[in-house]
Amino acid sequence: MIVQRVVLNSRPGKNGNPVAENFRMEEVYLPDNINEGQVQVRTLYLSVDPYMRCRMNEDTGTDYITPWQLSQVVDGGGIGIIEESKHTNLTKGDFVTSFYWPWQTKVILDGNSLEKVDPQLVDGHLSYFLGAIGMPGLTSLIGIQEKGHITAGSNKTMVVSGAAGACGSVAGQMNENSHIILCGQISQYNKDVPYPPPLSPAIEAIQKERNITRERFLVLNYKDKFEPGILQLSQWFKEGKLKIKETVINGLENMGAAFQSMMTGGNIGKQIVCISEEISL
Repeated sequence: MIVQRVVLNSRPGKNGNPVAENFRMEEVYLPDNINEGQVQVRTLYLSVDPYMRCRMNEDTGTDYITPWQLSQVVDGGGIGIIEESKHTNLTKGDFVTSFYWPWQTKVILDGNSLEKVDPQLVDGHLSYFLGAIGMPGLTSLIGIQEKGHITAGSNKTMVVSGAAGACGSVAGQMNENSHIILCGQISQYNKDVPYPPPLSPAIEAIQKERNITRERFLVLNYKDKFEPGILQLSQWFKEGKLKIKETVINGLENMGAAFQSMMTGGNIGKQIVCISEEISL
């Protein structure tokens, strides 16, 4: 079977702006047979996210994500449907997700690398598992719960510096004794600077004078809270308390354009690329 995939065509450089031409679409042969423990899946939705900018460099600058390789298939968050299975816990018709889903129309994967998802949690909006009812939503929820120091009735104001994207649009719509949660800083991702970027002397003086603290947050350190977090986000969505926004582009051929748009603020809410909407088997 011949399928389409997207590979990394070139690197923008640590101080360069990514463009659609950094990616290239090509055709590749997919074996007709799968091995024990494997599944063949059809890709429905793919995610483009700011952290991926680091993966375009030869060195990501961190130990928890690896760089994409030139002329190799790109991967990231994805949702798909199983068309064939030789895995004991996964069957044809199951919807599954992975944080390392190849940018490919169809793909053969190790079933153990996939997580089954329940469409009822998102009222059938499967792409929400890549956004507000997925990793970005968990980042917002757990970040506020674990690092926000916010309690009901405390009369505190929360400011979200990037409230139009996938995380900020969920997190919420500087006084003295403020606390800053550092989680992503997309404006710095096209620059070869350390994270978090150093403060200027003037800002450092204000920080000390007003007793403002800042602390890094990485959601991957809280995997034990993922399952209850997803259930909580789903409940709020179903109750109408959580409003979900998406920007959707259609077609695998537009992955590069979607990534470039996301990096320049072209999206409101989660940037999603729809690869295949047809879910009948």
